Amino acid sequence: MDKKEIIKPIHWTHRATKDLQKITAFNVELLGADKARQISFEIVDAVLVLENPNFNYSEIGAVDESLNFLKRKYRKLIHGHYKINYREGADKIFVSKVFDTRQHPRKNR
Repeated sequence: MDKKEIIKPIHWTHRATKDLQKITAFNVELLGADKARQISFEIVDAVLVLENPNFNYSEIGAVDESLNFLKRKYRKLIHGHYKINYREGADKIFVSKVFDTRQHPRKNR
């Protein structure tokens, strides 16, 4: 079995990391520490598909039209109640934001 190389590695931005921390803290209060950690690990795992060389990362997620006002093209992955925004960089895939879709859409800016 051939081991394929990752085409572009994933890089979590500071904002996306903070979003994940906030989601975890919120879920600790709501669901308890174990479930909160499980949800956060699942979000991180959902993003790993972007590093899979068997898939075209630039076509996995739909274009996020709510971010069309930005100069770069952002795509989104949906995992449960969470929208994960990412964009392609020259040599990395940047996870830029993780948003709980149960929140008001204005908080997604």
